[in-house]
Amino acid sequence: MMATATKTRRRRRRRFRIRPGWTITYIIMIGLVIFTALPLVYLVSTAFKPLDELFAYPPQFFVRRPTLVNFSDLLAAVDGTVVPFTRYIFNSVFVTLVIVIGTVIVSSLGAYGLVVHNPPGSATIFSVVIACLMFSGHVTSIPSYMVVNNLGLINTYWALTITKIAVPYNFFLMKQFMEQFPKDILEAARIDGATEWKTFYQIVMPNMKPAWATLVVLSFVSNWNDYMGPLIYTTSQAMKTLPLALNTISGGAGAIARTGAMAAASFLTTMPTIVIFTAMKAKIMETMTHSGIKA
Repeated sequence: MMATATKTRRRRRRRFRIRPGWTITYIIMIGLVIFTALPLVYLVSTAFKPLDELFAYPPQFFVRRPTLVNFSDLLAAVDGTVVPFTRYIFNSVFVTLVIVIGTVIVSSLGAYGLVVHNPPGSATIFSVVIACLMFSGHVTSIPSYMVVNNLGLINTYWALTITKIAVPYNFFLMKQFMEQFPKDILEAARIDGATEWKTFYQIVMPNMKPAWATLVVLSFVSNWNDYMGPLIYTTSQAMKTLPLALNTISGGAGAIARTGAMAAASFLTTMPTIVIFTAMKAKIMETMTHSGIKA
C-alpha cells in the first residue's frame, strides 16, 4: 500500500510539473488574449467617460470618474430627430431576428435535402454554392438592388430581409455538419413511421444544435452591424436601423458635443453581439470541430 501511494504521488508531481516551454506558451497566449480584449475594454471605458476625459490629451485608456451622462445625452440627441430612437431599435431587432430565423430554416432544409436525399445534380448544386463563396457581398449588391427594385420592394422590410436569408457560407456550414449525422438514426426513424418533417424537426434539428447555434451567432453579428444593406434599400428615416442612426447622430452640427452620446450608442449596439457570442461560444467550437473547419 505504501509503495502504491508513493507511485501515485510521483505521478501527480509529474503531471503538475511546470515545464518552461508550456510556461512561455501560456504567457504568450495570455498576452494575445489581453491584446485582443483591449478594444472591447476601451469601448466600455469610453462609454462611461465624462466629456473632459474624452478630449483629454494624452488620451486616457481607463475611465477615472465613471458617469452615465453619455447615455442621457444619447437620449437627448435622438429625441430631437423626426423618428424616435426606439424605432431604430425595433427595425434592427425585427430585421435581424427575421434574417436569423430564415437563414437557419433555409440552410438546414437545403443541407438536409442535399445530403440525406442526394437528388440528381446535387454535386453541381453544391459546386455552384462553393463558387458563390468566391464573390464578396459588395459584388452582388448591384444585381440584388436591381431585382429588389424591379419587384417594388424598396424601402420595405422585405428588401432588408430576403436578400440576406440565403447565404452560401451558411449553407456550406450546415452541409458539412449534416454529413457527419448518422444515417442509421434516420433509417430507424423511417422504420418507426416518422414522416420527413417529423424526422427533420424532432431528430435532425435537436442533434444539429451546435451547427445552427453557430449560424445564429454568425448571422446575428453580421446583420446587426450591417450598414450597407439598410443604406441601399431604404429611403425613409423610419426604415433605418441602428448603424444608420448612429451615423445620423455623429454627423451635422454639434457633432463634437455628441461624442459622449456616440460612445454610449456604440456600447449599446456592441453589447448584444458580445452577449450572444459568449453564451454560444462552446457550440461554435463544437461545430468547427465536427464540420472540419478550422476556427
